[in-house]
Amino acid sequence: MFELPKKIKMIAAALTIVGLGLLVIGFNTDYSQASDGHDDHAVAQNDNHAALSAHGDYPGEAHAAMIQSTIEDSHDDHGAARHAENRPWAGLLVNTIFFLSIGLGALFFLAIQYAAQVGWSVGILRVMEAMALWVGIPMLVMFFIGIAGSLHWHHLYHWMLEGIADPASANYDKIIAGKVAWLNAPFFLARTVIYFIIWAGAAYLFRRNSLKEDAMSKGKNLFFTQRKLAATFLVLYAVTSSTSAWDFIMSIDTHWFSTMFGWYTFAGMFVTALTVMNLIVMYLRLGGHMPWVNANHQHDLGKFMFAFSVFWTYLWFSQYMLIWYSNIPEEVTYFMNRFSAEYKPIFIGMVALNFLLPILVLMSRDSKRIFGFLSLASVFILAGHWMDHFIMVMPGTVGYEFGFGYPELGGLLFYLGLFVLVVGHFLGKAPLAMKNHPMVKESKHFHQ
Repeated sequence: MFELPKKIKMIAAALTIVGLGLLVIGFNTDYSQASDGHDDHAVAQNDNHAALSAHGDYPGEAHAAMIQSTIEDSHDDHGAARHAENRPWAGLLVNTIFFLSIGLGALFFLAIQYAAQVGWSVGILRVMEAMALWVGIPMLVMFFIGIAGSLHWHHLYHWMLEGIADPASANYDKIIAGKVAWLNAPFFLARTVIYFIIWAGAAYLFRRNSLKEDAMSKGKNLFFTQRKLAATFLVLYAVTSSTSAWDFIMSIDTHWFSTMFGWYTFAGMFVTALTVMNLIVMYLRLGGHMPWVNANHQHDLGKFMFAFSVFWTYLWFSQYMLIWYSNIPEEVTYFMNRFSAEYKPIFIGMVALNFLLPILVLMSRDSKRIFGFLSLASVFILAGHWMDHFIMVMPGTVGYEFGFGYPELGGLLFYLGLFVLVVGHFLGKAPLAMKNHPMVKESKHFHQ
């Protein structure tokens, strides 16, 4: 039986406590002082004019004014969506969604193994189970963020403003009023509860059945029970993965929408989970805890990392290219804000970390079998996708008053320490080798 070393437990506990402390400091820091004298619109105006002049599809001044007007309408209505006071909540949201993606991606991959009757991965299913069981914790925090928004403790979600759909209110927004059937606090919280039940419930059932199977007599298994559960979950996941992306991330920029956004967030979520899974498997192999896992299994995990880094880039480029090409004001505002002078280094750096560097490191066959190369690529991918979540959340919540300080670092350390403790706990609660799975032998002798 695996047991998380005491030293790692102590480090993880320390990270959790320090992270929580930094979050408390962040929530008690007045960030509004940092925004004095900062001209959001002047910066955006300069960048928009430059970008539009380069594009040249429309008369420069008139179309730039239209774009700028749309940006102001979509993000600065009633002075709520760009408050610097949102920053600690925005930092918490970035890390909550990032670490939620790790558990959710592992849960999806676990379901795929059963639905597709995969044999090679049986030796690492317990790692997937432990990661999947993590999903409930960030979901509880997400529910708290939703409740806090409905109580107006923050304004991350502009559509939660009082009177937003009331024509008699000073906060009235005609576009948001047309979406109020979906974007309202009670329904948002109800959907969050539904996501929690489906995702955490599926993780629990997969784990319960897996442990029951271990206790059965030799020759008996619950493979077809798990397969039915996986098929059911994947249908529900196909819907909830997209709707949760709309709810938790896309609704921040309430006037904007993208029909590719669900796929885009799925790709980022999945490659992040695969990367963390690869790191955990490497750690367990180095410690001698999984002797049945060989370089061929690691190679396949490396191929998944490589492939879905390319897939993520394909979706990122497709979404960006189609919006850039159409050059419609209500669409391009999303990228105009992220191409501002403040966000552009993060935006460009994120694409390089998520595509260019992993491709260069993992291109060859041998590199997917060498721990050093896999670890290097993992650092690039995890940093890049954290930045991707940062760039999705911050422009619509705090505008140009972003930073990397107490709330952002605190949330990262808090979740990192808690993730190690929780996943390490579940890895030690059951044998890492499954006993009665019908494809155990196939996995042990996997070769390519």
